[in-house]
Parts: sequence; C-alpha cells; structure tokens
Amino acid sequence: MSGEPSELAVVVGATGAFGQQIVARLCDRGLGVVAVSRTAAALDALLARHPRVRACVADIAADEAVAQIAASVDRPVRMVVHGPGVAVAGGIASVPTAAVVDAVNIKVGGMLRLVRAVAPRLVRGSRLVAIGGHYGLEPTAYAAAAGIANAALGNLMRQLSLAHGAAGVTAHLIAPGPADTERLHRVAADRAALRGITVEDVMAQMRAESSIGAFTTPAQVAWAVALLLDPEADAMTGSTFMLDAGRRRGLP
Repeated sequence: MSGEPSELAVVVGATGAFGQQIVARLCDRGLGVVAVSRTAAALDALLARHPRVRACVADIAADEAVAQIAASVDRPVRMVVHGPGVAVAGGIASVPTAAVVDAVNIKVGGMLRLVRAVAPRLVRGSRLVAIGGHYGLEPTAYAAAAGIANAALGNLMRQLSLAHGAAGVTAHLIAPGPADTERLHRVAADRAALRGITVEDVMAQMRAESSIGAFTTPAQVAWAVALLLDPEADAMTGSTFMLDAGRRRGLP
C-alpha cells in the first residue's frame, strides 16, 4: 500500500517488556512491524501506541503459527526478532521436566517456526534475531528451564547462520543479563525460596554480580536489535551479542 514501509520486521513476544521497546525502536528505524502475540487483548494495547503496527495473533509454540505469521507478511522481511518469555519454573532440583520441554519448544521450536513462516520473504541483508539470556551461557541452579532453552538457542542460531548465509541472510543471538522486569522478580522469588532469604536480598546480590552494579534494561536490548540492521553487522553472523553488564566471567 502507498505510504507504507517497503520492508517489514516480525517481532514475536511483541507485548513483553523487551518486545514493546523493540517494536518502538524498529518503527523509528522506518520498518513496518508485524507484532506477534498469543492474545489479541495484549496486542490491542500495543497498537493503541503504535497504530501502524500490524497485529498477528499466533501461539509460537504451535505449528499453526507458521501459516498464521506467513499470512501477515506481504513484502520483504528485513528482520525477525524472536523474544517470547518462558515460564519461571524453578531450579534444576525441582523443575518439572515438562517445563524444560516447553521452554525448548517455545525458544528453539518457536524460532524455527518463525523463520519458516517468513523464509520466502527473506532478502539479502535480512536479519534473524533471537533474544536469549545470560543463563544460557552462565548456568545456575535456579533458572533451569530458561538456561537450558537459551543454551540450545545459541546452537540453533549458529546453524541458521550456516543454512542462510549463502543468501546473504545473517543470524544473531542477543544474550541480555538479568533485566529489572516483572519476570526477574518472579525468578528472584523462586531463588529466594530455594535459599531461604528475602527477594530484596536476592535482587541486591544479582545486581552485585554486575561489574557496574546494574541490571540490563529493555531499552538496551532494543538498541542492540536496531544496531543489527546496520550493514556492518554482517560480520556478527552466528555470534552472540552479550548485554550482561559485566556478569560473564568466562572467555570468550
């Protein structure tokens, strides 16, 4: 349609703390945005702030999402961003095995579904972006499902880089450190219960794990996503963009 952006970004998890910031940043970069969420009500609130965003109701954990997302794209897809959250399911000693399977399905299976939905619309310079997490690279005993799923997601993004690289399509994993969101407070509550301390104590300890005493912000994650639109980001394909505020200790 006349006046609309010539290229699209598809954002899964668009109504979450990260997703809302990512949608706003990509709109500012001149892309049309297809916002994907499981519920229409959450999308309605997002569209009230960004009326030119397209809503797509789809459950990325189900194969039906492939056709639903494909029907929402009608022009080249410059970027996909896969950033759904997973349930806070407890530590490795108590996490239900079904919760681990669900997390891998949402993170890894969901990214595969998203890429397959838009594959005919990818062009040279398109970016495949997944939001992972610090605990996928620095395992802990208290964030089992997310840690396992995000570790698997890193492997998937390397494979996507290899599979799509010849067409000039690049794949990127962004790994934020803990961000001060509602979800982090739920993680902190689980950790506090596991250790018999207060949530406030856990939050203070998690903040102290950063070399600058800070949590990552959703705005910083959105900045990193938009940065990958630059042509120079080709050199980062297959790699992990660390946004851990100085938490990671290992090399590389």
